[in-house]
Amino acid sequence: MKILLVGASGTIGQAVEANLKANHEVISANYANGDVKVDLGSPESIRNMFEVVGHVDAVISTAGVAAFAGFDDLTDIDYQTALNNKLMGQINLLRLGKSFINEGGSITLTSGVLSREPMHGSAVISMANGALESFVKAAALEVDNFRVNVVAPVFVKETMAMMGMDTESGLSANDTAKAYMAAVTGKMHGQTLDAPDYL
Repeated sequence: MKILLVGASGTIGQAVEANLKANHEVISANYANGDVKVDLGSPESIRNMFEVVGHVDAVISTAGVAAFAGFDDLTDIDYQTALNNKLMGQINLLRLGKSFINEGGSITLTSGVLSREPMHGSAVISMANGALESFVKAAALEVDNFRVNVVAPVFVKETMAMMGMDTESGLSANDTAKAYMAAVTGKMHGQTLDAPDYL
């Protein structure tokens, strides 16, 4: 398959690419580098990316920016960034990319466990994740020539270690990548795939 991987330079993105590239053609898309550059916060940038890349069998997004901060510390910019990038950026991959997906292909987006298991500091991220999961469930009812799903990772061990957190409750990036592999190669449609379920 020809697969466009948005956010390939991130911790999860790198693991997904490593798992895919042995058997598939992977086109990496990132904000600052990769085979093609894309700014998820810009619909025009997303349009340009698809024009450059052309038709693909699958799109995977492991990208999306949202702030982690206490409720009283969140600013207007924090909310707008999460809405424009993490949420609408990924929604626009479907809206603007749907005509570039080959028949029977798929689009896989990324939410996160904080949609259903929020914690202190996660208000903006939980908002974007929950909205994205609901969007995928609804959009799938009207998309019938390819599949659309969303993967919900838990905290990634590598990121937790970098932040000085206890990594026991986390999942490695490589194990997280298994949910994305299942989304691309499976038959599910309109589903939220919880990463721990695919170990």
